[in-house]
Amino acid sequence: MNTPPIVSRQEWEAAREELLVKEKELTRARDALAAERRRMPRMAVEKQYAFEGPGGPANLLDLFEGRRQLIVYRFFFEPGVAGWPERGCYGCSFLADQVAHLAHLNARDTTLAFVSRAPQADIVRWKARMGWKIPWYTLTDDFDADFGVDEWHGTNAFVRDAEEIFRTYFVDQRGDEAMGSTWSYLDLTALGRQEEWESSPEGYPQSPPYKWWNLHDQYGEPTEPGQ
Repeated sequence: MNTPPIVSRQEWEAAREELLVKEKELTRARDALAAERRRMPRMAVEKQYAFEGPGGPANLLDLFEGRRQLIVYRFFFEPGVAGWPERGCYGCSFLADQVAHLAHLNARDTTLAFVSRAPQADIVRWKARMGWKIPWYTLTDDFDADFGVDEWHGTNAFVRDAEEIFRTYFVDQRGDEAMGSTWSYLDLTALGRQEEWESSPEGYPQSPPYKWWNLHDQYGEPTEPGQ
């Protein structure tokens, strides 16, 4: 291996400070991109879609679980995928292993759900083996083709106004590899992190950072910074 040079502490800290300038530029650019994403036009979802869930038939509105926002990841676990029926796609499984505790997304009025063409019995078995808790539904119609995920994985974001549903964003390819953290998912949504420092259109829900953060089993209880 052609490794970098070994330097003194002072030289290492100087190199780190130089790189930190670029890292902060990247952070600011990422924040600006998320702010632009929150201003994306919305596409009305006028077609009715049908899924099968653990509790039986469901529609797209049901996937929201009563929350305002929905993020749907297309997971390839179904006939025709390598390893079926013993396992799902390695890449999709890699992503699923990185998903943060869902309580943090839920606290921001956002639901994450997976969809596949596998029957529910296989999904339940596969989830149990892997220890995943993400809500997971069976595709039964053209939802995957209509939203760009019939031949490749991808993540769609939706928001609802009562029973009206709108598609707000979509990412796939390498854009999916950073997904998994609460922040990466919220930055993908129409409402963002919903924190006061963000640049969002007027009237968007926002609250102070830290104030809403909590232990995943204590949402609904007050919290203070540093606790």
